[in-house]
Amino acid sequence: MKFLKSNETIFRLLRTIVQGIIGVLIANLDTITGAFQIPDIWKPIIAALVMAILSPIMAEIGKNKDNTEE
Repeated sequence: MKFLKSNETIFRLLRTIVQGIIGVLIANLDTITGAFQIPDIWKPIIAALVMAILSPIMAEIGKNKDNTEE
């Protein structure tokens, strides 16, 4: 849980990297599964939208950290 709750620089960086990876994976679901046809122009927009959704969620998780860990 330290990964999700810590506001240390390294953990914030790692969370940002994970968010980027999730965004790219979701944007490229058509390539991964072959079941969807997503135009190439939409892929960066999808990745950015995923990041925009995940960033506030991760920030809220970080705000609610347990003070007993420190």
